[in-house]
Amino acid sequence: MGDDLEQLYRTTYPSVVRFLFRKVWDADRAQDLAQEVFVRAMSHRPEKPRAWVFAVAANLARDEARAAVRRKRHLILLKGDPVAMPTTEPAADESVELEERRATVERALSALTPRDREVLLLWDAGLSYPEIAQQTGLAVGAVGTTLARARRRLVDAYDRQEGRSHAAHS
Repeated sequence: MGDDLEQLYRTTYPSVVRFLFRKVWDADRAQDLAQEVFVRAMSHRPEKPRAWVFAVAANLARDEARAAVRRKRHLILLKGDPVAMPTTEPAADESVELEERRATVERALSALTPRDREVLLLWDAGLSYPEIAQQTGLAVGAVGTTLARARRRLVDAYDRQEGRSHAAHS
């Protein structure tokens, strides 16, 4: 199993990081969570490791989102704290544009149903239709249709976000 796990890591790690990044929107945190996924895989030795890895990644991302909500609430409580927060240097035009685009994609993804978002992210991470079906509980035959509809909804949501972004800049 050691060689199998090593092979799984080599072939799957980049996809797991990409999957997690699109859930947590922080590259460093996505890499940390991906490492945690593979550490857990070493101790659990799952029967279907590829599907298991993405299931654990989804669970860790969900836990991360809950923790972020708790941290945000805590920061709101501290907002009245007299200790000043450090200021950051303004970003270059390119960084600002990239950040705006990333935020637009994040908002578009957030506008989707959880199932649509999950199917898109699993497909983007490189899972096969049977693996997506196993992960989501969909029938294998329904994955393609669900994925096509989710893509269309994502494009529509992105276009709506872009329309708002352009209107806001006018």
